[in-house]
Amino acid sequence: MMKKFVISICAVILVCGNTAMDVKAIDKPEVSAKSAVLISADTGEIVYSVNCDEKLPMASTTKIMTTLLCLESGNLYEEFEVDGNAIMVEGSSMGLQKGDIVTKYALCCGMLLPSGNDAANATAVKLAGSLENFAVMMNDKAKELGLSKTWFVTPSGLEGVGHGSSAYDMAILAREALKNDIFREICSSSTMKVEFGNPPYTRWLKNTNKLLTMYDGVYGVKTGFTDEAGRCLVSACERDGIDLICVTLNDRNDWNDHMAMYDYGFETVANIQPDIPDDLSVNVAGAETDRLSLTTGDSSVEITALSADESDFEYQIISAPFVYAPVRAGDEVAQLSISYNGREVRRIPLYAEKDTPIKIITKTPEKKKSILKKISDKLGSLFS
Repeated sequence: MMKKFVISICAVILVCGNTAMDVKAIDKPEVSAKSAVLISADTGEIVYSVNCDEKLPMASTTKIMTTLLCLESGNLYEEFEVDGNAIMVEGSSMGLQKGDIVTKYALCCGMLLPSGNDAANATAVKLAGSLENFAVMMNDKAKELGLSKTWFVTPSGLEGVGHGSSAYDMAILAREALKNDIFREICSSSTMKVEFGNPPYTRWLKNTNKLLTMYDGVYGVKTGFTDEAGRCLVSACERDGIDLICVTLNDRNDWNDHMAMYDYGFETVANIQPDIPDDLSVNVAGAETDRLSLTTGDSSVEITALSADESDFEYQIISAPFVYAPVRAGDEVAQLSISYNGREVRRIPLYAEKDTPIKIITKTPEKKKSILKKISDKLGSLFS
């Protein structure tokens, strides 16, 4: 049974006004965005914000959700023919044509790099059968992630009645998507080589996110633009282990605003090392002992936060109900979930601290019967 190691639970306070908590006396940037937010990618804390809770159209940054659902659906490299009607859509495109053979992986590249509306629609039909059914999937996922200001109507970000999100919701969505290694690999690439067509052949796709080459440490995420939404940008940046996510909606100066917000963020936040409990253990079956001691090995944990102390962290062991002997020292047998103010920020492996062999059960040998006793028992059975 999973065992919790709780130090303390604190309520997280999110401030979506003009700024978050003041930690250092650093000049805050002035941005052109109608809505903006900078958060810790680890904790989700707001480092800086302007109207970050206001629902606005978010254009093609919508494709973060579409790509995430596509990656989570599996079978990424299985070839299939795109829906000819789905790809007949206006706006940006990855170049799909009727009859093209493609993979889900290629569609993800087509969404995150050239921001293909054709790729988004093809994904929606492949996963849900129709754009309408896919919108249901998107909104179910948004609810699961706690995106309270978000409502999806289209998979591409083209306007639909009620389609919109907040800067903070989009930052939390990006935080979730970036946990997926394939998502992170794609969105951090300036160019990618993929194959599609009839028959498939090699193409090069170019990323619309210029910030990747404009600011040191940027590794994503997605651009967006429509007349109604204006310029929208979701980005992520890591330096010296400090990991931040930035979102601007309706921002005519988004590249410069993101760089200014990152400059502020890297001067404001810090990396902290939580004090992981040293009495971690799980139930073990078939051994001389009932508990198996665990260790984090050489794993070290650094978390980007505004300010924190040990009372802000909670630890939970994720494992099967029992670990079965034999277990060797160094075997990975569980994971440790580290939460900050109620939100999981990291999972690290847990290893057996020492060898735990199978319990040896010895049987008491039966006492041998004498020859006279055997004859007596035999005669008794004959006359009974």
